[in-house]
Amino acid sequence: MKLLRHCLILLTFCLSLFAGCASTPTADPTAQDLYARGETSFTKGRYQEAIGYWKQVKEQFPEPELMAKAEIGIANAYFLDNEFIEAGAAYEDFRRLHPTHDLAQFALYRQALSSYNLITGIDTDQVPVKNALALFETFVKQHPKSEYVPKVQEKIAECRGMLAQYEIYVGRFYYRTDAYQAAIGRLEGALTQFPDYSGHDETLYYLAKASLEAKQKDKAKTALSRLIREYPKSTFLGDARKLLAEKL
Repeated sequence: MKLLRHCLILLTFCLSLFAGCASTPTADPTAQDLYARGETSFTKGRYQEAIGYWKQVKEQFPEPELMAKAEIGIANAYFLDNEFIEAGAAYEDFRRLHPTHDLAQFALYRQALSSYNLITGIDTDQVPVKNALALFETFVKQHPKSEYVPKVQEKIAECRGMLAQYEIYVGRFYYRTDAYQAAIGRLEGALTQFPDYSGHDETLYYLAKASLEAKQKDKAKTALSRLIREYPKSTFLGDARKLLAEKL
């Protein structure tokens, strides 16, 4: 009896295995299925998972609109996952592939923000600042009536301020290392390139000090006089008056 029972169990297992093998294989998910799965993952904050699904959508070459939705979705997922280098590249690709799409304006705005979010400080590489500024300025030229323009103009002013601060930072470095003519060049460049920067009292103060060291008294006097005239509440005001009285 035991032998018979074992045989029946083995037979049942084999029949089940055969039935499983003979069943109809599950169909591969369509591009629409994959896109929907990506949307679900994105909504739940699983951005890398969403990117994986949407990349599969692109591999299937669906209709153009679904392809575009997958591409902007990938860029948005990178952006929200703080992968700003990848996000910037993805937004740029979207704009290149779909220049007349309704979301091309949004893609340019987010591409600029991606560069902006890579900025680390005035004492490091300023390439992200320059890239962000160029993209923000391009946005205003291309979309002057966009709802994003007020925010973009704020970012433009901020980026220009950071570039001005960088020039002042370099000028002060040259001054501290006794490279007075180089300091003068950077500080005068900051005044010329970024006339709208609000912190030029510092620029003028160090320009005057470098000019004094370089034996250029007229230039120093002009810088100090301008500082006193244009920045009556400056923290450099007292030192500027003292320099003007004692050195000039």
